[in-house]
Amino acid sequence: MTQAPARWSGETEGKPAPEPLSRVQALVNTVDLESGADRLALVADAQPWLQTQGLVASDGAIPPEDLGTIREFRDALRTMLVHNAGGPAPTDQQLRPLSRIAESSAARVQLRADGTVQVAADGDSLAGRLLSLLLVVSEAQRDGTWAQLKACGNEDCRWAFYDRSRNHGGTWCEMSTCGNKLKNREFRARRRAT
Repeated sequence: MTQAPARWSGETEGKPAPEPLSRVQALVNTVDLESGADRLALVADAQPWLQTQGLVASDGAIPPEDLGTIREFRDALRTMLVHNAGGPAPTDQQLRPLSRIAESSAARVQLRADGTVQVAADGDSLAGRLLSLLLVVSEAQRDGTWAQLKACGNEDCRWAFYDRSRNHGGTWCEMSTCGNKLKNREFRARRRAT
């Protein structure tokens, strides 16, 4: 992977997920698989973004192993989004980075004055901060929004997008790019076969 460009393409999502699910989408979209640009490749590029997202503390440096943990977590989330788009179910091995976070972190339940129950990660560690994203996924699975967060059907792309189509049958991050590219590829393959 290469260093992130000065202007990151994911800063203005064309098909944004609702809050707080957009935080998961933003993390998945920190790598552009087609160009190889990875916002989390280098600590210097990653730290300001991770701090803004609340995934690391605002003070101190990020250890390189923590950056590796975040990248593995991101890639595991992407496998879940591929499945949301009709791809294969993630394997236990692919989900292992998420399982490690879930097993090494704790959550707490808070009862607010108005009677609302809130579940939040317990602790300010990296694992706790990543657990907060798993709690976002859990809530989205409960409210039905999770199934609409998908990875592009173009295997070279896999950009996370939120499917707002009426029948929730969206397949590509953008029809004008990935959709046309894949349709043309399929057309040429059919033509060669005949």
